[in-house]
Amino acid sequence: MSVIKLKPIAAPGLKDSVVEALRAAIAEMDIYGGDQPPRLDERKLAEDLGVSRTPIREAISCLEREGLVVAYPRRGAFVVRKTKAEILEIISVWAALEGMAARLATQHATDAELASMRRMFVTFDSGNEARANIDEYSKTNIEFHQRIIQLSKSKLLAEITDGLFIHMRAIRRKTIGERDRAAESVIDHMRIIEALEARDATRSERLVREHAMYLGDHVRRHVDYLN
Repeated sequence: MSVIKLKPIAAPGLKDSVVEALRAAIAEMDIYGGDQPPRLDERKLAEDLGVSRTPIREAISCLEREGLVVAYPRRGAFVVRKTKAEILEIISVWAALEGMAARLATQHATDAELASMRRMFVTFDSGNEARANIDEYSKTNIEFHQRIIQLSKSKLLAEITDGLFIHMRAIRRKTIGERDRAAESVIDHMRIIEALEARDATRSERLVREHAMYLGDHVRRHVDYLN
């Protein structure tokens, strides 16, 4: 079962701080790893954050309005797990948005910023290395896609993708070790980096979009635990 990890927070801006703490912690969870969606224990969350249960309940209500959490009477609150159809729709929308982010990155990112993306993969220059260090590679894989959004330098694009990222992150983490996807991912990422460094906007957008759609194809054909 996935465990939520939290640190105590200070009092100023308490409600917003609790919301952000829970949202960030949920983003780190293995949402699709167990048989059941992760449950949010109000008492444990309050203890971990060093607050009363009132701001916890308020934060959970806020996250429920965002569609990230669902609360049931007498059962408690649970992190939402998307269905297979919903995940496929999220991936399709993400593919379009991240593709546009890549196009913008070729126009707005500095040479140094683009070069930093290549350094992310210096320890994973082969599929074998990625497979041998799957947990570390999974983290780098997620950071890579976050970085593309950041390098677009588009605040609006970052805000739009933020709502999708938690589930994209969760499904990428869950599937990266399946059917040799890590090795294929290394190749895809290096091609994307080359296109970005060449400031080839059209190719960068296409490669990023195709990379996301490959994930969608994998989910469609092989992922049965979302049904």
